[in-house]
Amino acid sequence: MNIVADNRFDATKARIKEQYMADQRPWVIAYSGGKDSTLLLQLVYEVLISLKDAGYRLKPVHVMSSDTRVEAPNVEAYLHKTLKILEGHALASGLPLEVHRVSPKMEDTFWSLLIGRGYPSPTRFFRWCTQRMKIDPSKACINAITAVSGSVILLLGTRYDESSTRKQTMQSKANNSRGLHPHNDIANTLIYSPIADWSTDDVWEYLFSHNPPPWGGSHDFMLNLYKQANGGECPIVLDLNTPSCGGSRFGCWTCTVVSQDKSMQGFIETGEAWMRPLNEFRNWLQQLRDQPGARRNERRNGLPGKGPFVPEIQMEILRRLLALEQNIGRQLISDEELAIIQHEWNEDFDPLHAANDIAAEFGRRPASISFYGGNMDEQALLRSIADDHEINLQVIEELFRLVTEKYPSMDKRGSKQGLEDDVRRVIEKWIPSSDDEPEGIS
Repeated sequence: MNIVADNRFDATKARIKEQYMADQRPWVIAYSGGKDSTLLLQLVYEVLISLKDAGYRLKPVHVMSSDTRVEAPNVEAYLHKTLKILEGHALASGLPLEVHRVSPKMEDTFWSLLIGRGYPSPTRFFRWCTQRMKIDPSKACINAITAVSGSVILLLGTRYDESSTRKQTMQSKANNSRGLHPHNDIANTLIYSPIADWSTDDVWEYLFSHNPPPWGGSHDFMLNLYKQANGGECPIVLDLNTPSCGGSRFGCWTCTVVSQDKSMQGFIETGEAWMRPLNEFRNWLQQLRDQPGARRNERRNGLPGKGPFVPEIQMEILRRLLALEQNIGRQLISDEELAIIQHEWNEDFDPLHAANDIAAEFGRRPASISFYGGNMDEQALLRSIADDHEINLQVIEELFRLVTEKYPSMDKRGSKQGLEDDVRRVIEKWIPSSDDEPEGIS
């Protein structure tokens, strides 16, 4: 028996209990299905059960899980099953726990943007997918909760042991007396990381020795994923400082940010041979963005440079994607996305409804969707600028805040130099580095 680990387990649950009872702010647990977020969810759930049994009045707990619509199909099925079991058990047990599957808007999905608008496959320099598919839906979910409650505490399964970079980032935050710190980008949100000081061995020991979890089901599928090959887990992403999840155990199967998807290769090599066509399609998408003639010779803003995919390539991607669907026997693109693609093509180059015709070749029929025009609001305008110049949206937002909030006037002494220094800081902060590649699990 590991006495040190047992003491750590008990101490962590005692701290969770103390934090939970300290105020009436609802809790939001970021759950990805990976080992760390699973451990976090289980510890909180066990504390909730003990408090209920002791007769305490419980405050709401929200479990937030990201569904990008391009999750690895086997992982997506596992998450759906787990969350359904969790929700059912919480309801039957009288626990105030609510599950939220957050997804991008249909016009912001991977296929709507890549095929519909011709966005080049994502790179470390232009990770357009992260903002739209992960950050925006998660922020919207949290903002909806704070609109009712006033503020929330967001629980993350981040740990010092994950990497030296992660440890430095976590320790750089200014915590209050309770060990919480405000989120940089989400108002009225405090961050709490209950398992920050747990080692990877601690995580495995607890999950193996506390399986099945208290809500039922089993950890077996998740534990087996980590045995198959190297690969980390993709957390709930709430800012672009989070490295790309490409190649992780719990990421998008379409990720082209990393050079190789080791996770997908691991699945294939350990019995999931049906996923091989998915990996081949992903590799083709990655190479396509640099293929001569695949992209337009001007950006969306009219300036010269590599722009969106040419219409012929957009059509080829759609046709190959629908053929891939038939090959593996799983739907990979929704009817709504097909309708949005046709709408985008109509606006851009296609008056003859080619997307509908291609869909019909494969027995698919796009849904009927209404689109509403109107003037761009501030956020939409910033997003348009980011798209036109292939710059991450958060860079534009930070620069915009500098000139509208911090330096609305240049009349004050030192304003010009201060603005130049802050602009340089923002640009240096967002220059991609090799650290964007995720680390594997040894």
